[in-house]
Amino acid sequence: MSYRVIALDLDGTLLSPQKNILPESLTVLNEARKAGVKVLIATGRHHVAIHPFYQALQLDTPVICCNGTYLYDYHQKKVLASDPLSSQEAIKVLAHLSNTDIHRLMYVDDAMLYEELHDTIIRTMTWSETLPESQRPNMQHVSSFQYAIGEVQSIWKFATCSPDLAKLREITEQIENDIDLACEWSWFDQVDITKKGNSKGMRLKQWVESQGMSMQDVIAFGDNFNDLSMLETVGLGVAMGNSVDAVKERADLVTLDNTQPGIAEIIRKHVL
Repeated sequence: MSYRVIALDLDGTLLSPQKNILPESLTVLNEARKAGVKVLIATGRHHVAIHPFYQALQLDTPVICCNGTYLYDYHQKKVLASDPLSSQEAIKVLAHLSNTDIHRLMYVDDAMLYEELHDTIIRTMTWSETLPESQRPNMQHVSSFQYAIGEVQSIWKFATCSPDLAKLREITEQIENDIDLACEWSWFDQVDITKKGNSKGMRLKQWVESQGMSMQDVIAFGDNFNDLSMLETVGLGVAMGNSVDAVKERADLVTLDNTQPGIAEIIRKHVL
């Protein structure tokens, strides 16, 4: 079957550990676009942290952001569809996270907010400084998330992380059960908290069908649990070699890890 859409997760998938797109991936995705295949990014990232990759790929499609919480159009600079957290839900999340040492970011409107510096923030800032100023993500320090909630229009997600994985799992499972939200592992030490029902698969299906196609027309690549909603519902779901075993087991195919040209090989074999 010749697939008409290629959906790509970023971190751990399209991006190398150095946060670069492999030259082989750039070449083959450019060829696919020229052949009329739609290339779509589906990520846990905020749209303000996707600029360099979107521009490197020269895309004309919208981006699925924050694990499907919203669909963003870079060319129109606007959100096309979204299901953000309510203020009440966000306040309840903060109540569960208070008095814990779990680090958190709050993704809102056009910015990623943080209260305290921690390793994740520092890594992102360090990466940001390597980019042209126009591509740097908007990260803002706030004295209080509680206050910020009343000042923003949309709360896309909370990104929580901790080296204490048992505690992170315990707290996020409580949030999932008590507030009825979606809590998905997006990295080995990070859980993203969004409105229940949001997923990459849901938002991808919505966009694909709006284009007159079906999920059987899609090949998707991912590496983590927040990718399963699309890997399990597209025509061909491909897990990266660096994925955890539980993700590999639920994908249709497993390719090389994100340091090798596995994505290019799969696309040449199944799309071009």
